[in-house]
Amino acid sequence: MDFDQLTLTQAAADLRAGKVTSTALTSEALARAKANTDLNAFVTLDEAGALKASAAFDASGDRSKPLGGVPIVIKDNIEVAGLPCSAGTPALKDYVPKTDAPVAARLRAAGAIIIGKTSMHELAFGISGYNTAFKTGAEFGVRNAYDRALIAGGSSSGTGAALGARIVAGGLGTDTGGSVRVPAALNGCASLRPTVGRYPQEGIAPISHTRDTAGPMAATIADVALLDRVIAGGDDVVPADLKQVRIGIVEMMLANLDADTETAFQAAVAAMKAQGVTVVEIEMPQLAGLNGQVGFPVALYEAYDDMVAYLAHTGTGLTIEALAKEIASPDVKGTYDGLVIPRKLPAPDNTLLDARPIYDAAIRTARPALQALYSDTFSGNKLDAIAFPTTPRVAIASNPDSSSLENFGLFIQNTDPGSNAGIPGIQLPIALGATSKLPVGLELDGPAGSDRRLLAIGMALEKIFGRLPAPRRS
Repeated sequence: MDFDQLTLTQAAADLRAGKVTSTALTSEALARAKANTDLNAFVTLDEAGALKASAAFDASGDRSKPLGGVPIVIKDNIEVAGLPCSAGTPALKDYVPKTDAPVAARLRAAGAIIIGKTSMHELAFGISGYNTAFKTGAEFGVRNAYDRALIAGGSSSGTGAALGARIVAGGLGTDTGGSVRVPAALNGCASLRPTVGRYPQEGIAPISHTRDTAGPMAATIADVALLDRVIAGGDDVVPADLKQVRIGIVEMMLANLDADTETAFQAAVAAMKAQGVTVVEIEMPQLAGLNGQVGFPVALYEAYDDMVAYLAHTGTGLTIEALAKEIASPDVKGTYDGLVIPRKLPAPDNTLLDARPIYDAAIRTARPALQALYSDTFSGNKLDAIAFPTTPRVAIASNPDSSSLENFGLFIQNTDPGSNAGIPGIQLPIALGATSKLPVGLELDGPAGSDRRLLAIGMALEKIFGRLPAPRRS
């Protein structure tokens, strides 16, 4: 078995057919995790628990289960019974939930073997994964599967790195403004940010109930569709007929691209057209303005009340002030101390304003207008999706500067608007950059509720683009 090319779908099929044991797959995943400690991909590796679960599956497991015996990983802000759930922050490092979050419970009920909890940008507040609270390697920060000097992206950093490094073929992250799509793009794997509300959110350390969602991340879109079916139900997704697909491209989402991303994206668009996809240029002039009125106001205001409620749920007795006091990463500490705790938002002149009225306006006026803009754009142009480069750049150097506000804004430039509208988006890898040899990703955002249609289109497209080569081992 070529583990570098293994997919969730193939692993599940081989386990069903008796071609491989869960113990063999799980042992290999654990060995790869331990051989890649320099990735800083894991906060907790549950070797004993995973081997016990895989042995039990081999002895008497139900081989009809869709994920029976398949090893996966779960981001460390999603509760898994009996394992610490740190949300990437020191104050929660000893919190051990007694029950699984519903999304984790559904994967486990489908037969998945959870090998560990993956590292993340602290409290999910960032795109770099440069977390100074936890590390297994010599340096801080979750590292890129293709180049250890570079960021893995965030905030679902460890899941992205573990997938890119071929430790496992699937897992879970969470996404508020790009957090399953950015690390998937930078590590060459696939992901879905589902329509908000498609998955249950209980048992997940939050930022914003309006914007947060768990999201599947995997080797391929077909694997993402398998995870989505386990969590949300429904029949198998079959690849779409690309001759029946209409995709829009928005000029403003092609800003700030590096040369590798520009070249790969244009080649991907040409390849889609060659397969019969109708590609149309569209305009969304109000997009940036409306998105700016929603993004920070909603996330930073809701972060306070939602975290207070979550801390009460944990039973740890922690207050939000005590949590904030122990934050390790300077960028997250600054956000919490300067904005979240005092309930303030920055004004254009760098003064601070009371967040509540700005938040109320965002929820009452700007977000509905943003959602209407998307709805009207999709229907008016008869679009299945809007396509754009998931991130405008390939992975950048991993260091404290990678967490700057400028880099944060740059890397969520294209993922944030759809997040704020609550619509679904898939990320699929399209190429290794011609110069950088680093993964480049393409995102498709679709109308609210069109998750399965997006997955069907993604499954058809990945037959064109193929899977990226595995990282070269040093």
